[in-house]
Amino acid sequence: MKMLLKLSKEAIRYKSLYIIAILSTLMLTVINLAAPKALSKMTGIVSEGVTKEGMSQIVVLTFIIAGLYLLRVLFRFLSNYLAHKAAWNLVGDLRTKTYDKLEHMHIGYFHDKQTGDLMSRIVNDTRDFELLYAHLIPESITNIVTFLGVLIMLLTINVKLALITCAPIPLIFLSGIIFSKKVRPFFKISQKKMGELSGKLQDNLSGIHEIQSFGREEYETEKVDESNFSHIKAMLTAHKFSAIFHPSVEFISSLGTVLVVAFGGLLAYKEGLKVEDIVAFLLYLSLFYAPVTGLANLLESMQQSLAGAERVMAVLDAPCEIVDKKDAVSLKDVKGEIEFKNVSFSYEEGISVLDNVSFKCEPGKMLALVGPTGVGKTTLTQLISRFYEPTNGEILIDGKNINDVTIESLRQNISPVLQDTFLFNGTIAENIGYAYPEATLDEIKEAARIANIHEDILAMPKGYDTVVGERGLRLSGGQKQRVSIARAILRKSPIIILDEATASVDVETEKQIQEAIGGIVGLRTIIAIAHRLSTIRNADKILVIEDGKITEEGTHDELVSLGGSYARMSEIQSKA
Repeated sequence: MKMLLKLSKEAIRYKSLYIIAILSTLMLTVINLAAPKALSKMTGIVSEGVTKEGMSQIVVLTFIIAGLYLLRVLFRFLSNYLAHKAAWNLVGDLRTKTYDKLEHMHIGYFHDKQTGDLMSRIVNDTRDFELLYAHLIPESITNIVTFLGVLIMLLTINVKLALITCAPIPLIFLSGIIFSKKVRPFFKISQKKMGELSGKLQDNLSGIHEIQSFGREEYETEKVDESNFSHIKAMLTAHKFSAIFHPSVEFISSLGTVLVVAFGGLLAYKEGLKVEDIVAFLLYLSLFYAPVTGLANLLESMQQSLAGAERVMAVLDAPCEIVDKKDAVSLKDVKGEIEFKNVSFSYEEGISVLDNVSFKCEPGKMLALVGPTGVGKTTLTQLISRFYEPTNGEILIDGKNINDVTIESLRQNISPVLQDTFLFNGTIAENIGYAYPEATLDEIKEAARIANIHEDILAMPKGYDTVVGERGLRLSGGQKQRVSIARAILRKSPIIILDEATASVDVETEKQIQEAIGGIVGLRTIIAIAHRLSTIRNADKILVIEDGKITEEGTHDELVSLGGSYARMSEIQSKA
């Protein structure tokens, strides 16, 4: 019930559609209850012998029944279509809302999540809301109202027989409760396994080149097969319980019919029950057990829907750890000064990544970070954009604590160029202009020239309209890096972060990227992470980070003359 109440808050915006659909459903139920009454009355007239007056009544009843059937068509349309319209709109809203929530979650949230599983929650699990709101809830209302209406009609015909008819009901509902408790965990497992399968497929299709290169096709097929049949096994277990439950409900309902026939015959013999009453009772009897059986059948679908709903609500209810303060202000007129004051950070308690780091970078200067892999360089840059929060200390931009400004305005002033460059499956122009949608083609081209990628683009078949493919697969590593640099340049952010921008390119491409970086030195504040020291020789300041601490600080020449870790790295690379 808690889950249903929570979901109802999401559906309230479509209340007018639901109200009309529910009212149509109720009218449909009334018509279904009225038709047998009219038929039984007609049967009574016939059984007593058709007179002229009786014939007139039969004609009137015929038109009434025909009218009822026509109204049933109208109300069934309104009930079905409006319920579906509201439900699918709700599904669309929830898909967008779930995606939007994920889009604003802190980066740490995704560390233990599979992309495919999250996609499954957005696409597959939200789809179950349509089943819940377009079918389960309207049909449940219909079945409950029908059951109560038929029960009243049966009681008006014969109280004793009506009570006998109700005898199997407690058994049906008891079995329904037991079934719900048994089957729902397996539907939850099934939804989870579907998410895992989606995750595996997403990983494998993204890594198809590696799979083929290393001849792992058969191995990966086996893994997909294993994941696929784990999902199927969970579904079959749930359906096994269903295969036991539904025939049991039908059997119990059939016992009720047997009791009615037996006791109905006895009452007709002993108490002279009228023929039209027996006909009416039998007609209503089919309507009586149908909603009970229907409710029992809906239990299975409801468990599946609620299992999916729980996975969606787990995302929607997840706390956003990094949010704006209530009194946060926009960061404006940024010059680009960056300062760390005694900043420490840990991903896990007790395991320090950064330890009491302090430094200052003046506006328009280039600050380089070097050191072994895994010492916290990338983490440091991500703290600037508030993808993570420091455990201790302060980070200031132009003297303002970044915790006191809005996240949106903070990130508008920072443009990243990452080692693993991500390009969207669009044109080169669209990718360069991604962070600045208002840019003209001339502005895009100017950014490309500064990034040393303009000539490469012109040599492509469609120039700036060349489609780069998924993740930029049609471009070389160096071309992707320079497109990424052009994207950062075009945004005109006062701060640019370069995370290993030349790590995976050849010497010639590295030279082109260095020239691209040189084109913006002095114009923007640049934080550069590099293993290739040639990239950052001209940096205004270099920080050597080891074990989460700044161990050396100075220019290239100063650090070489110091004879420490940086000097050793420089010597090794000069001999390579």
